[in-house]
Parts: sequence; C-alpha cells; structure tokens
Amino acid sequence: MGMIGGGPGAFIGPIHRIAAELDREIELVAGVFSSDPGRSRAAAADYRIDPERAYPDLDTMFAGEAARADGIDFVSIVSPNHHHLTAARAALAAGVAVMSDKPMTASLAEARELADLVAQAGRPYALTYTYSGYPLVREARARVAAGAIGTVRKVVVEYPQGWLAGPAEGKQAEWRVDPARSGAGGCIGDIGVHAFQLAEFVTGLRVTRLLADLAAVVPGRALDDDCSVLLRFDNGARGVLLASQIEVGELNGLRIRVYGDKGGLVWRQETPNELTLHGIDGRTEIVRAGDASLGADARARTRTPGGHPEGYLEAFANLYRDFAGLLRGEAGPLLPDAAEGLRGMAFIETAVAASRDDAGWVDLTI
Repeated sequence: MGMIGGGPGAFIGPIHRIAAELDREIELVAGVFSSDPGRSRAAAADYRIDPERAYPDLDTMFAGEAARADGIDFVSIVSPNHHHLTAARAALAAGVAVMSDKPMTASLAEARELADLVAQAGRPYALTYTYSGYPLVREARARVAAGAIGTVRKVVVEYPQGWLAGPAEGKQAEWRVDPARSGAGGCIGDIGVHAFQLAEFVTGLRVTRLLADLAAVVPGRALDDDCSVLLRFDNGARGVLLASQIEVGELNGLRIRVYGDKGGLVWRQETPNELTLHGIDGRTEIVRAGDASLGADARARTRTPGGHPEGYLEAFANLYRDFAGLLRGEAGPLLPDAAEGLRGMAFIETAVAASRDDAGWVDLTI
C-alpha cells in the first residue's frame, strides 16, 4: 500500500495504516504523506518505512514505484476531500487501484468524473465507509434481507457529535469547516454521509426523496454543523436522518433503528458488539458478536470469541481485508464502491441545495 495524506498531526492516516496491516495481508511501504517534502519524510519515519519511498509528489511516487519490482499495488487516499479526485485520477492513470476515505470527492461534478475514470480504468476502487465493516452491521443487513423484520416501514439514523460546538481549532477541525477543502457540505459531508450510507447499506433500500434542514449554528461558520433530513425510500418507507457536531457531550453516537411490519432492530456504534432485535409479539433478543447464531458474513469478520470487544479499528480492517481479496480477484465483498460514492455525493449536494433554497421535498436522482 501507498498512502496519500496522513502526514504529521493527521488523525485518520495512522488509523488506516493500523487497520490495513491488522491481518498481515497489506503493508504500508510508500507514500506522499504531505505536500511539504520535509513533512512527508518525517511521516515516513513515524510509519517506519524506507525514507526513499516518502515521495514529494504524486507523479514522482507513481513513477518511482512503477520502476520497482516490489512497487505498490494500491493507494489509500486519506487527505482532505479536495484532494480526492486529483489523487485518485493520478493513481488510476498509473494503473494503481484505489482505496479512498469518504466522501468520494469534494463535489458531485468531481464524483461523476471520478466514477467515469474508475469505469474506464478497470482497476478496483473502494471507499472506507467504516461502519459497514462492523460484523453486527453485516448481520443486521443480512437479517433485513432475509425478512427477519418483514417489510421495512421506518428508518431512523442519527450521528451526534459535540466536538465542533465551539471554535474550530486545530488541523482536523479547520479543514472540515473550510468550503475550499471540505466542499459544499460540513457536517452533512463529514458524518451525515456516513449515516446515509449506513441506512441504505443495512436496509438494502435506496433513498428517492428528501427534505433537508441544515444550519451553521456556530456564528461565523460557512458550512453546516447541524442537520435534520427526512427521507423517503424506494419501497415507500419513511426515514429520519439526524447529524450534528454541536451537541455538547456527544462523542460518536451513531445509531440506526429499522422497523418493519414484523419487528425492528437497533445498532449503536458506541456499543458495537450488540444488535437488538424486537419482535412484533413483544419479544426482544440481544445478539452479540461471536454468537453462534450469526450468519456467515458476520462470523467471518469477527476475530475474537464473544465477550472480547471488537470495534472501530477492526471494522476498518474488515474493509481492507475485503479490498485485499478484491485485488486477488476474489468475488463478492460488500465493499462500498464508486456507485455508492456517487450516491453519497448526490445526497450531500442535494441536501445542501434543498436546505439553502427552502425547496421542501426534492428527488435524489442518482
């Protein structure tokens, strides 16, 4: 693996490296870790890789790695959103596969361009929508698909945080509230799109219409930091999506509830090793990671016996393990791909425009 971004002071770069290497199928060996060559070399020392493979720019990395017998097989893009298209374009042009942090790009127009490039290049491309890697999220998806809760009627997905309730200070906060680096969406593009992807992933349904109310609550902020979105799905189900980064005291409280005509289910990211199932007869069942009743997909993505918690890093690692399988030509991993990335960008821009224009219900057309 080569890495683009993830230089000194970055949060997500080390997370990607740990997750990618967890199962010993992938090794970080090269990167353009910063636009500053000195900082890129410093990152190489932090990651304990050959300093000669800490490159000053993308062209130099792809040329240098192509000349090596042990050159990179893919890149992981972990830079801010406005770099995603440029980095992915360069990788695909060099014949290198791409694993990208979400969202796909900084704009829908860029996402369309990138989706076309992926189709033309014929190289694997995936997005790290992390929460789709949790074993019990996979189990929830499988049970909904099997009809365990009947026909889906209602979906409630919420992602509350509080870390941007005050001034956006520090590297990780500053770029997220900057339209030039984040794109049109603030909170909606940072965590709202995670909630959107999770709702579609678990239910197997597609959002067709939405009504959005987005706000920049903190004075002087250019991008939204609080979002309320009503959803309608392609089977007629209703939904609610709430995402906020100004809810003081909240950490990463992602939660999804799905209700059908035979039952319902609940999964919470902060207690990820439990899936709660409700039956219409009044029974409630708690399914835990490692349970014998889990389906094959969830079992395959559980590394430890029940009672030994697995979480965020392991979910990330599941996506990287699936991507390694994809590079080997294995079929069937449930990896978020370019089509899913395009839907995420369409959701962001549609919600932003609908809220800005006070447009009421609008179609989500991709």
